[in-house]
Amino acid sequence: MMLSSLVPLQLPSRMQTHLWYMLPNEVKSESLLKHYTQLLSQQEKDSIFGMQSDALKKKNALLARTLVRTTVARYQTNNNNDTVVDPRSLKFKKNLYGKPEVDGEVDTTTNYPKLKFNISHTDSLIACGVTVNVPVGIDVEDKTRKMRNDVLSLAKRFYSSEEVKFMSSIAGTEAQRKEFIKLWTLKEAYVKALGKGFSASPFNTFSIIRSEAAKNYRIQLFTLLIF
Repeated sequence: MMLSSLVPLQLPSRMQTHLWYMLPNEVKSESLLKHYTQLLSQQEKDSIFGMQSDALKKKNALLARTLVRTTVARYQTNNNNDTVVDPRSLKFKKNLYGKPEVDGEVDTTTNYPKLKFNISHTDSLIACGVTVNVPVGIDVEDKTRKMRNDVLSLAKRFYSSEEVKFMSSIAGTEAQRKEFIKLWTLKEAYVKALGKGFSASPFNTFSIIRSEAAKNYRIQLFTLLIF
C-alpha cells in the first residue's frame, strides 16, 4: 500500500465497526517492506527491530503498525483539500492502562474525528477495528492452535462457571477445543474494548453466553467476590 493509493474513507456510524485486515504471507516485496518501515516513527522502529524475536515476528509487527497508520490516515482529512493526512504525521498515545489511542490533539491544522481503533494479529492474519467515539476491541486467534493441557482444565482455570458448564456439555475434545478458542477470542476482544487491562477485567468475572436460537453470543457481567 503506497501513500499515493490512500483515498479518504467515510467514517463509520455510531453503530458500526469497520474491520480491516492484512495477510502477512501475501506481503513478500522487500521494497514494499522498506517503504512501510519509513511510515513508522523512530520509537516504533526501535521497538520492532529491537525485539528478541525471529524475522517473521518482526515483519508482522511492522505490518501491524503499518495497517494502523494507513487505516487511521484514510479517515483523517486535511482541512484545506480533503486529502488524507500523511500516515507518518499521526501521533499515538496510551491510556492509563496501556491501550494505544490516536492522539488527536497534536495538530490543529487537521480535521481529526474521535477515532477509536484496536489491533490484533497472528502469524497468518492482522486485523484492525475502527469506530468513532465508541470503544472497540478486537482479537484474532489461530483456530488450528493445539492445546498442551486438557481443555476443560484450562476452562476451569480461566472461564466462568457458566462457561465451564457449557463447554462440559460439548461432546468431543476437538469440538471443545474449537469452542475454547472461540470463547477466548470473544472474551479478549471484550476486555480490550474496556481498555483497562486484563488484571482489571479477569476472564472469570464475566460470561460469554451462546444463544442457540439466534446463533450468536451475549455478554453477562457479574461481580466476583474475593474473601
